[in-house]
Amino acid sequence: MRLFLASLLLASFGASAQTIVQETSFGYGTPRAPDTRNIPGWKMLGEGHDIELLSDKVILTPPYPGNKRGALWAEHTTALEDWTAEFEFRASGPERPGGNLQLWYASNGEQAIGTSSIYTVGRFDGLAIVIDSHGGGSGSIRGFLNDGTTDYQSRHPAVDSLAFGHCDYAYRNLGRPSVLQIKHGRDNFEVRIDNRLCFSSNLVVLPPSYSFGVTAATSENPDSFEIFKFVVSSGSTSTSFRAPPQQQQQQAAQAPPNTNPSNVPASSITSGEAQFADLHDRLQALNGLINSLFQDFQTQKDVQGVRHSELLQNMPKDQTILALDRRVQSLETMVSSLKKQIEDTDHARQFSKLHDRLTQTHVGITDLPSAFTEGMSKTPSPHPSSLSPTHDQNLPSKLTLL
Repeated sequence: MRLFLASLLLASFGASAQTIVQETSFGYGTPRAPDTRNIPGWKMLGEGHDIELLSDKVILTPPYPGNKRGALWAEHTTALEDWTAEFEFRASGPERPGGNLQLWYASNGEQAIGTSSIYTVGRFDGLAIVIDSHGGGSGSIRGFLNDGTTDYQSRHPAVDSLAFGHCDYAYRNLGRPSVLQIKHGRDNFEVRIDNRLCFSSNLVVLPPSYSFGVTAATSENPDSFEIFKFVVSSGSTSTSFRAPPQQQQQQAAQAPPNTNPSNVPASSITSGEAQFADLHDRLQALNGLINSLFQDFQTQKDVQGVRHSELLQNMPKDQTILALDRRVQSLETMVSSLKKQIEDTDHARQFSKLHDRLTQTHVGITDLPSAFTEGMSKTPSPHPSSLSPTHDQNLPSKLTLL
């Protein structure tokens, strides 16, 4: 374990320290309280729903229902020429994709863009990194530029042809956050995903004093987009660790600066004082990296503690569990009683009696025609003379009308 830590720390010597721009960053350091209603330095915009803010993530669009929009916009602009933006997100949904995610660096983004996607934005001035599944593929990351003269909404569906760079990336239902990193320098622009190069260009130069933003839009069968972290730092190299500002100040006061001593051959250090100075510098640098590593461990411990508290709060109470247990026991009693009644009843005898009655009825119905014929044959037919009318001899043969 010690050998592993030592090799990990020694491999980190080459990482360049950066300064995190606190006003336009969130999701690093100590997790937020679960009841937080806003992100310091950011505005939350929801169209058709309220954006859900948890201790470790922001849910821009819910998993249900669909046709919703969400946006985050930094309240402060970025006055840096060389910067790195690190963006952690996760997308999940049904089998077919149903939404898109945009990362913006634009002028007056909140008013000019709001909750729009790249297909509905109209005119904007700046950069858009779009993550979606256009063309029916598994997913892609594309870059778009505009100086405010092109109306993207009127170009739909020809917007896809305006991309200046892209790469394929299956971003949906990975079960983990994806890390998108944008590096902007004077002579290079680079987009990386999960520490792999997506696309780059040496012709993209963005002016300072623009603001960062994130927008998401879903269709009828929606994808849920979750944002875990957005960190802007000075320079165009990756961050070495994620310590909150107060902890950075404490570490700077406790440990000397990390000078990253160069790999000088041991044969060139001849005097004892030089050897001691070189060893001292390397031990101090190693001590600083160890402090950073343990600070990361502490941060993860805090995050897990907050998640554990949330799980305990969401667990059902004892009374609910007891009531459910009573209902289950009552149901078991009813089933046992019904089973006993079925087993105790002599169904064979009942079916035998019913069979005998049906047999008797069937025999009676079958004998009915023959019995009717036999009864008709025994009845005597009347004599024809008995059918002639009789005359009373006492009555006159003729009646005289008066």
